[in-house]
This record gives sequence, structure tokens and C-alpha cells, in this order.
Amino acid sequence: MDTAMNAAIVGCGYVGTAVARHWQAQGLSVLATTTRPDRVDELSAVADSVAVLRGDELEKVRSHLADRQVVLVCVGSKRGASYGDTYLKTAQTLAQVLPESGIQQLIYTSTCSVYGQHQGAWVTEVTPAAPTTENGEIIAATEQTLLSVDTDTLSQRVCILRLGGIYGPGRTLENIYGRIAGTTRAGSGAESSNWVHLEDIVSAIDWVRQHRLGGLYNLVQDEILPARELVDKVCRQHGLAAVTWDPAQPSGRAYNARVSNAKLKATGYRFIRPSFQL
Repeated sequence: MDTAMNAAIVGCGYVGTAVARHWQAQGLSVLATTTRPDRVDELSAVADSVAVLRGDELEKVRSHLADRQVVLVCVGSKRGASYGDTYLKTAQTLAQVLPESGIQQLIYTSTCSVYGQHQGAWVTEVTPAAPTTENGEIIAATEQTLLSVDTDTLSQRVCILRLGGIYGPGRTLENIYGRIAGTTRAGSGAESSNWVHLEDIVSAIDWVRQHRLGGLYNLVQDEILPARELVDKVCRQHGLAAVTWDPAQPSGRAYNARVSNAKLKATGYRFIRPSFQL
């Protein structure tokens, strides 16, 4: 039990709420932040305290993180919201707060989509980010803003976890792909599908915290299937209408790579769900 450790979770959506619940059960004192006052009661059930703030509110962020040793940043952009406001401004605020704080570790949940278009080839953490969309460029800039303040000393670490597609309770592959059941999709469906289950996201975040890891790590499960194969399996398993593919139409997908998780596994982490359980 980590009874002496204070943690903050900046952005308590699907992932942040699950981590808050896990950390509180382990005995950490958890502060959850949200931009929505209507979520305070809900988050009070999984956190010791709740603060309503935006990531660009420097003094509020500084004040609320003053006594925290670990900070998890898993903000999400609400529909119609600016990626720059949601992600980059939050990172810029934290970059100001971090050097003057007692924070020992900051963990940021990013996305593997920053790798961009590699025509299905393998990528690792040393592969340069090459986002193909404006939002992807903002996420890459957010990563660099946070990593730029990482001195990699024993006193302070910054760790970026690049997540694959997220699935789990309440966000099942059946529900995700059920929306396209019976439709015709552009392309051949050959693009690689990199996914990670919520259980492993929570577990890996805690692994990073316990081992004080710094730098970049990919967080995707072992099994990577072509999109067509995965969609076909999900539809058959759950009795959904089959999806057809039209190779004559360009898919327009800006991200296609097989993402390696070897670096994270080399630290000793073992996936709870290394493959799909449909």
C-alpha cells in the first residue's frame, strides 16, 4: 500500500476514472480534475478530492499539484473543442509547473497515431513521429513539450505512453464495430489494428509509476490484426451483419503501422490481455 503517496489525475474520463479507482484502492491519496462541475459528485466516488479546472489555468494547476508526487495526464478533447486548447496548452502549463514542483513523476497518455503512415510496417519508439493530420501534429507537439522538461534525474521523470485503440468495459469491440455492421467501407481493410485493453492501460500506468520509468513507451497488446480480419471476427462472434470492403475507393486512413510493444515488455511488464478476447 502506497499510503504516503499523493497522486493527481488531470482529466478523469474513461481511462482516468479507472486509474483513480485503482490507485485509491491501493491506498494512494488521489486528486481528480475535471473541466465539468457536473462531474464532481461522480468523481468523488473514486477520488479523495476533486478540482474543477482547465489545463491552461496556471495558478489553479500550480496550487492543486503543489503536494502531489505523481501526476497522470489523460485529458480528452470534447466534441468541437480545440485540440490546441485541450492538449498543448495543458502541456505548456505543466511544463511551467513541473520544474518548480515536488512532482516526482508525470505520466501522459498519448496515441500511437502520431507515427503516421508507414504502410503497415513495424514502428518502435525510435521511429520519428510523422503525424499526417493537424490534430496529430498538436499531439506530437504536446509530447515534446512535456519531454523537453524531463531532466531524467532521479528526482523527476516524465513518461509518455502511446496508446493504441482503447477497448474494455463499456467500450467493447462489439459496440465499436457494431456501428459499421452491414456497411461497405472504403479500402481493402488491410490496415493494422493496434489496440489495448483498459485493464492493461491501468496496469501499465501503475507499472510506470512503481518503476519510475521515463521517456517514450508504446502501449499496445501483442496481437495486431488487419482491420478487415478483426472486423470480420467481431461481426461473426456477435452475430452482426458482415462488413464489405471496396478496394476501388481509397480508405483515406492517415495512420497505418504495426506498433511494437517490445520496449515496455523489456522492463518486465507482462500484458494481462495480450490478445483479443472477443
